[in-house]
Amino acid sequence: MRIMLKLVIDCDADAAWRALHSPRAVAELYGPLVQLAPLEPDALPTAWEPGAEVGVEMSLGGRVSLGRQIIHASDRTMKGPDGPIRIFRDSGIPISGPLAALDVWDHQMAVSPAPGDPTKTLWRDRLVIGGAAAPVLWPGLWAAWQWRAARIRALAPTWAHDPELADA
Repeated sequence: MRIMLKLVIDCDADAAWRALHSPRAVAELYGPLVQLAPLEPDALPTAWEPGAEVGVEMSLGGRVSLGRQIIHASDRTMKGPDGPIRIFRDSGIPISGPLAALDVWDHQMAVSPAPGDPTKTLWRDRLVIGGAAAPVLWPGLWAAWQWRAARIRALAPTWAHDPELADA
């Protein structure tokens, strides 16, 4: 089963790519409802590197556990008609909580310059889940992905970190 998003966001593709590699920025996509915390103190890197694997605890409002998950990061780049398509993949797996009933968890996020406007980003987000529990869990995950879309749109303008230089 799949859940997919496709949206144009208000930041350039480089800023979106940096945000995808920032555990803090990614955690903000779920906030303030769902919080992510590392299973081991100081285990979250400043930026995800290919091959990184980190255990996190997800909780509702920091109080009700939603389970634990291993995040396994990898990257790849493809040629696209408007510039490079950079893909961040989390091929980790839920290890406790309701999502642990899934046999498949494959989350890929692709960013590229938006067609006709390189100051914006075409963001594509695809979650593939599988297993006997997938049909039961899909509606809740679909709703969470709609929340993610709204948060991505709201947060994207804040991802550019290069300050504007004043004319001398």
